[in-house]
Amino acid sequence: MSLRDKKIVVTGGSRGLGLGLVEALVEQGAGVTVVARGTEALQAVGARLGVATIAADVTDEDAAYRILGEVRPDILVLNAGATPRMGRLDQLKWEDFSIAWETDVKAGLYWLQASLNLPLGPGSRVLVGSSGAAVTGSQMSGGYGGAKRMLWFMAKYANGVAQEKGLGIRFQAIVPRQMILDTGIGDAAAGAYAGSMGITPEQFVTRFGAPMPPRAFGDRVVSLLEDPQYGEGVVFGLSGDAGVTIMEGAGP
Repeated sequence: MSLRDKKIVVTGGSRGLGLGLVEALVEQGAGVTVVARGTEALQAVGARLGVATIAADVTDEDAAYRILGEVRPDILVLNAGATPRMGRLDQLKWEDFSIAWETDVKAGLYWLQASLNLPLGPGSRVLVGSSGAAVTGSQMSGGYGGAKRMLWFMAKYANGVAQEKGLGIRFQAIVPRQMILDTGIGDAAAGAYAGSMGITPEQFVTRFGAPMPPRAFGDRVVSLLEDPQYGEGVVFGLSGDAGVTIMEGAGP
C-alpha cells in the first residue's frame, strides 16, 4: 500500500510516539489529521508539518463519531494514551491504578465502535496502540499492562465484528517492545524502574537493545502499513533491533 494521498487520522499525534509517526507519514505524502487535547502542541505540529489538527478529548464518544464521520480516513491510528501513575501495588489508590483503563481503554472502545458503526470504508485499516507491558506486565504502573492487553483483545474482537458485518476493515494491534525515552509514558516508567535500581533511566533502557526513538517508531509503522506481508496479521511487535515482527497472524 502506498501512503501517498491516503487520509490518516492519528490520535495523540502531537507529541511522543504519535508525533514521530506523524512525521514519518507526512514524509510519505499522506494527508494526516492529528487529534489531541493540547491546543498549543497541536498548533505547533500543524505549523511545522502542515497537517490538519482537531482539538478533542479522545474519551469523548461523540468526538470519535464526529471526527471519523467528517474525515472518513483510510487509516486510523489509535495512539493516544494517559501516562500511568507509577508506584508499587501496595501504594496505589484505585484512581491511580485505573488511569489507563479510564483513558486508553475507554477511548479505544469508542473509536473502535465508531469505526464499526459508521462504518469506515472497505479496505480501511485501524491500528490500535498496545505496549510490551501487555506481554510481560509492568508491576510499577498499576493497571497499565492489563489495559494495554485489553486493547490487544479489542482489536481482535473488532476484526470478528467486521467479518460478521462484511465491512472489509482490518484492525491490528501494534506493540512497542521497549521503553522509549522522550515520550512521557516511557520517561515515567523508565524513571520509576531505574530509580528502584539506583541507576539512570538512560542506563535502564539499554537493556532493551538498540533504541527506537519516536521517529524510528514512525518508520516502523510506515513499513507495517506499506509492506504487503503485514496486511493480514493481527498483532505486531516493534523494536529497535528486530524492526517489525508478527506476534499473531491473521484471524479474528
